Amino acid sequence: VQLVESGGGLVQPGGSLRLCCAASGFPFSSYDMRWYRQAPGKEREEVAYIHYAGSITKYADSVKGRFTISRDNAKNTVYLQMNSLKPEDTAVYYCARRGGYWGQGTQVTVSS
Repeated sequence: VQLVESGGGLVQPGGSLRLCCAASGFPFSSYDMRWYRQAPGKEREEVAYIHYAGSITKYADSVKGRFTISRDNAKNTVYLQMNSLKPEDTAVYYCARRGGYWGQGTQVTVSS
């Protein structure tokens, strides 16, 4: 199992980023996927969830209405579109799969 995140970076408040997580080594279309984040000195927080077929999504209250999780099962990729970013969204973002599988993370920094 391999999960590789990309798309992080430095963005100004109010800006947007799209994170990608490329999955391999397992039947991606059979697994629910999640995005988490961890800010310095804080616990890891689940940000978004997507059902294996993409039919159900769930979000943390802190990102609801601003972030959108999606997936392309043909490309074995899950996405996190992040709009209206705030400084408090600054964190390392991870994608994850059931069974304790995590990517290496991608840094998102929201700052002017």
